[in-house]
Amino acid sequence: MARLPRLSLPGHPHHVIQRGNNRQAIFASSVDYQMMLDLLDENARKFNVAIHAYVLMGNHFHLLATPQTADGLPQMMQAVGRRYVRYFNDSQKRSGTLWEGRYKSTLIQTERYLLACMAYIDLNPVRAGIAGQARDYAWSSHAHYVGLRTDKLVTPHPLVWALGNTPFAREAAYAELVQTGVSTGQQQALTDSALRGWALGEPDFVKALQKMTTRRVSKTTAGRPPVVQKEPMK
Repeated sequence: MARLPRLSLPGHPHHVIQRGNNRQAIFASSVDYQMMLDLLDENARKFNVAIHAYVLMGNHFHLLATPQTADGLPQMMQAVGRRYVRYFNDSQKRSGTLWEGRYKSTLIQTERYLLACMAYIDLNPVRAGIAGQARDYAWSSHAHYVGLRTDKLVTPHPLVWALGNTPFAREAAYAELVQTGVSTGQQQALTDSALRGWALGEPDFVKALQKMTTRRVSKTTAGRPPVVQKEPMK
């Protein structure tokens, strides 16, 4: 079965996951993590993509980003992916593929899932057992949102600005949001939708998205449409 093209529409937040091939490590040192951040920053600006949140893990990374053009996100990911692989292979004296195929991504409904997706991304290191709290992990955007540092890569989404009238209020509200955590159902929905490429949101949101693209945005029953049996003529 032919794989579906990626679902990418301008003006909508996209949750992106890129994994190392066979779950292999894609970072070997702090220099590697910084190289990835620098490449993301350079190419997000070049291709007009706003990165709202990120986390770089040992063998994968997550982004929450809004492209301003239909091709912005795939162009950014292609440029970053190719340049990082060349850099990593040279530095590690290795050859061959680094990524587990194409990056995975999908659109999420802003009002329903954007803040939850940010918390989900921040809490990756905590779920993996490599950080006690989100604020303890260096390679994510969490520190920017709780006032621990300024991160030039991050472009806050308007929903974040709505968390409070002052920087302190926004930082406190966001820290509390992450501390509260993400439900198991939200976590599963955010993971599965990105890996499978189906839009994540309420039925009306998904229906409206489908009108913008010929690419299917939600899972439908495979196979031919059912045959409607006609009543015999009387």
